[in-house]
Amino acid sequence: MIINNIAGILSGKIDNLPNATAATVLDNVLSIFYYVAGIAAVLTIIIAGYYYTTSSGNPAAVSKAKSIIFNSVIGLIIIVVAFAITKFVIGSMG
Repeated sequence: MIINNIAGILSGKIDNLPNATAATVLDNVLSIFYYVAGIAAVLTIIIAGYYYTTSSGNPAAVSKAKSIIFNSVIGLIIIVVAFAITKFVIGSMG
């Protein structure tokens, strides 16, 4: 296998190299970023929900939990909009 690859490199005929364009690489990297950011936002909402349920009616704790939930939902909306915009732009590139 290695000898075939070396022979291919020396002869200029390499058949098994990946054919990735810049748009494909960018799309893959951004998809991973959006996936991780979405998971982080959902986990933050779950944690804030836990804070909300364990606040025992403490107004400061309830306010803090609501603020965290609100900011996490805004973050999710930003992630979805950014995902849609980048998919549109990358789709028009190729």
